[in-house]
Amino acid sequence: MRKPPTKDETLLKRLNARWIASLPASLRKKFLDGLDDAQLAMLLHHWRFWARPDQLPPPGRWTSWLLLGGRGAGKTRAGAEWVRSRVEGRTPLAPGRCCRVALIGETLLAAREVMVEGPSGLRAIAPSDTRPTYVASRHILVWPNGAIAQLFSAERPESLRGPQFDLAWCDELAKWRHDEATWDMLQFGLRLGRQPQQAVTTTPRPTRLLKRLLRDKRCVVSRAATRANAAHLAPGFLEEIMVRYEGSRLGRQELDAELIEDVPGALWSPAELDEQRVEAAPALQRLVVAVDPPASSGPKADRCGVIVAGRSADGAAYVLEDASVQGLSPSAWAAHVAAVYRRHRADRLVAEINQGGDLIQEVVLQAARDMAFRPVRATRGKWVRAEPVAALYERGLVHHVGRMRALEDEMCRYDGSGGASPDRMDALVWALTDLMLRRERPRRPTLRRL
Repeated sequence: MRKPPTKDETLLKRLNARWIASLPASLRKKFLDGLDDAQLAMLLHHWRFWARPDQLPPPGRWTSWLLLGGRGAGKTRAGAEWVRSRVEGRTPLAPGRCCRVALIGETLLAAREVMVEGPSGLRAIAPSDTRPTYVASRHILVWPNGAIAQLFSAERPESLRGPQFDLAWCDELAKWRHDEATWDMLQFGLRLGRQPQQAVTTTPRPTRLLKRLLRDKRCVVSRAATRANAAHLAPGFLEEIMVRYEGSRLGRQELDAELIEDVPGALWSPAELDEQRVEAAPALQRLVVAVDPPASSGPKADRCGVIVAGRSADGAAYVLEDASVQGLSPSAWAAHVAAVYRRHRADRLVAEINQGGDLIQEVVLQAARDMAFRPVRATRGKWVRAEPVAALYERGLVHHVGRMRALEDEMCRYDGSGGASPDRMDALVWALTDLMLRRERPRRPTLRRL
């Protein structure tokens, strides 16, 4: 049986940070000066005092809470505080409502750096007497009351097979490489307690899984725009980012947390890519690495598009990796390309040489003389080159192995109207053109002299 709230807790429930901030400076100082050390400490860690309404879980008996937030909107803090509220008890050693938690991130490193150790992570937000300990060798987080959270990566859905939980927090779901497989494995593991629940904190993207959650009657949805958290962002950040992206498709998605569907006139759609996505590629007969080199170097240079793709015996193509990089010198990105080539044991490197010509070929071959190199030159516009490749997708001949968010966003935004250079997409077009559309010239027979 839980103890009734103390006088201090009752006071804090009646107050909120916005109310105090709205007071004149003299009254605000008088109020804060009237609190003793214990009350100030409680105030610091009392999340309902500081939280915005969109950062608190909605009421009702729901299974999933989907918090769609813009960049820097405070969604990570909301997820961490929700877990803390469910795990902590009335005292540091008292049990909470939940004791077995799954923390799932895009990768294990992301789960640890953001969900656990980050500035809004579970360790940072906790008072010293209830702060959990991270056990790196086991990828677990242990609270003083015995509650345990286990970290998982969306790159390994099968790691969720076996463990069971009464609570789960999923961060950046729209970035998960194997989103549906990971989500399905988690649902089988949420089988402890009277009402297992899960929270999802993510910037929205039109993935099939996210759209399915939005239709789920057991899922409640909150939205938080970046501007709502302006008080906790770096000075000038919001003004600069708004001037650049406000009103654009990218801004509406990344700042306003809107779920943006297909771009009219774009060659690809998220639904099409999702429909043909696979978890693994079969045996491949040919494998190429394609490069769209940047025209310059330095931090503000265009990206060096690097795409790995292969073709199977049945004639289908499989896009394996987006290894694009930015801000590197020519020798550095060439070394990166060579490393990708060797790691995948590729059969050929395809590189556009419009800007740089023989120099690009020389730079690349200096990094690895053993590479089979094919230079290609763009004689037609990007849209014209991309259309035949888009037709391959329409025919169901191209599959993406896992999710490649940055590449797919670029593909689904490109409508031929200009804007930022689609470097990843260009490299993809060169790779698939070489694998699927280029006809090998027949070799001339050699004549032997008698």
